Amino acid sequence: MKEQEYRLDRTAFSAMSLSEADNAMNDYRRFSWKERLVIAAYLNSVSYNYPLNAPPKMEKHLFTAISVFK
Repeated sequence: MKEQEYRLDRTAFSAMSLSEADNAMNDYRRFSWKERLVIAAYLNSVSYNYPLNAPPKMEKHLFTAISVFK
């Protein structure tokens, strides 16, 4: 799937009920899980304004792992 095949339309928005949202999801069921993952990555890149193939790195020094098992 190429980047040009889909595009985020920032002007299109509609509030909908849960059943309407479920029906809208049916449009994406024709894609494989890999294609849906590519679409989700593209939408995240547009939403958070970073290049598709260069997502921002997580600042790992801000997080620590706490062991709950002793």
